[in-house]
Amino acid sequence: MQASREFDYIIIGAGTAGCLLANRLSQNPDNKVLILEAGSKDKYLRTKIPVGYLFSMGNPKTDWCYTTEKEDGLNGRSLTYPRGRVLGGSSAINGMIYMRGQAQNYEHWKNEGNLGWGWDDVLPYFKKSEDYFKGANDFHGENGAWRVEQQRLSWAVLDSFADACVQAGIPPIEDFNRGTNFGVGYFDVNQRTGVRVSADSAFLKPIRHRKNLTIITDASVEKITFDGKKATGVIFHKNKTTTHAPSHVKAHCEVIISAGSINTPKILQLSGIGSGQLLRDFGIEIIHALDGVGQNLQDHLQIRTVFKLKNAKTLNDSYKSLFGKIGMGLEYLFNRSGPISMAPSQLGVFAKSDPHLDDPNLQYHIQPLSLDAFGEPLHTFSAITASVCNLQPDSRGTVTIRSPHLNDNPVIKPNYISSQTDKDIAAQSITLTRDIFNQDAMRKYEPTEFLPGAAHQSPHALAEQAGHISTSIFHPVGTAKMGTGKDAVVDRQLNVYGVQNLRVVDASIMPKITSGNTNSPTLMIAEKAADMILQNRR
Repeated sequence: MQASREFDYIIIGAGTAGCLLANRLSQNPDNKVLILEAGSKDKYLRTKIPVGYLFSMGNPKTDWCYTTEKEDGLNGRSLTYPRGRVLGGSSAINGMIYMRGQAQNYEHWKNEGNLGWGWDDVLPYFKKSEDYFKGANDFHGENGAWRVEQQRLSWAVLDSFADACVQAGIPPIEDFNRGTNFGVGYFDVNQRTGVRVSADSAFLKPIRHRKNLTIITDASVEKITFDGKKATGVIFHKNKTTTHAPSHVKAHCEVIISAGSINTPKILQLSGIGSGQLLRDFGIEIIHALDGVGQNLQDHLQIRTVFKLKNAKTLNDSYKSLFGKIGMGLEYLFNRSGPISMAPSQLGVFAKSDPHLDDPNLQYHIQPLSLDAFGEPLHTFSAITASVCNLQPDSRGTVTIRSPHLNDNPVIKPNYISSQTDKDIAAQSITLTRDIFNQDAMRKYEPTEFLPGAAHQSPHALAEQAGHISTSIFHPVGTAKMGTGKDAVVDRQLNVYGVQNLRVVDASIMPKITSGNTNSPTLMIAEKAADMILQNRR
């Protein structure tokens, strides 16, 4: 073991939550802060240019390249499961969509015993980080580091789809982030003049000069160290190798795990916190038996319906010609606009699978393109993809260690479409999508259903087809649940039950998934946690 270095706070993971925490905790020069990141510095052009997400996911330089176990609900398929492995974490490779969810999501958190986490409680923390392109108002902030802008592109076919949604009874909406998001409109994105804004570029890069902040990249955490029940530090290895002596760093105040919903339970389990039976099976010393660690995994599964079009301009058409590619490149070079500036999804729709529901339970990500899978070539025909996900799935999965060795990937079992309710909503989602494409606004494009195919009509057939064509939209949460029940892992201050000086601050603490993209809610969690940590220090 290399000689120990000492800090006040050690943050494990420089992703969305970790970068903000490092910024806030190191504002006081008396706080000595260390942040450990398993990935490298963000030195890649593809993480800056928005369309570069296509080349970041599945790339081991920026992605953990996880896969799920084979899933019964997906007809025996295994899915790729991108997670950011670079400074900025998943915010460096994600879809850049700024989305908070619905007010009722946070009211649900509060009603489960998590006082201080209701909508009115968390809204100030969303605003604190934000730099909204329209300026400050009752729902938005300005002058924060988390830039929110309109997208710098337009597609006639997406405008027509929006008109079709209105004809189908879904109202237009200008802002998805005021607590209710029923409607159709273009997503706002975390970009600054057509360039991605990640948690690293927003919160970490501007403060690297601080003498009380240490950033160590290529640092794979082996485990958290304890003195009895008190967390005292972290053992880690450089460059993902265990052939050299590990490093030990000590924390005087707290160890904070911000490794995300997959790696946070892995680190807890390797450190002796988790299911007693699981730890015994792998010969890991039990620091505290906590059955909820790695349970309660929730994710948004998107059903990727594809419709062929006629008389339409889509990215499929532009990309297949050399002149089209040159034109897109020049537009981005001179204006920072056009297809190269675009997020993976441009048009958003929040809808109801049943009109009697109080709040929308479906989210669409509409794309003027189609392909077999991200990273695969675009189709040669003109098409549009309408991906739809169940925002509040019943299904719950697990994340557990595969072995006691830090370099072995965890076992990820999302348990998709495992309840009858989820199957019913999957079928209803496809039926609603068909209804939208059948509206007058889309008829000029003569849409023809390519996936799943018009031959599939019964609810049973549609649910089965959903298993064939669905992929994750990469929103795993919940594996270190905040709450008061037997399955809870952290309290409402985000302290891990049964031990001292150890918190979890990332998406894994969500008791229930938010109704929308999960990156900005994770940032809010970190903003609120930073306040709690600093108040505790005082």
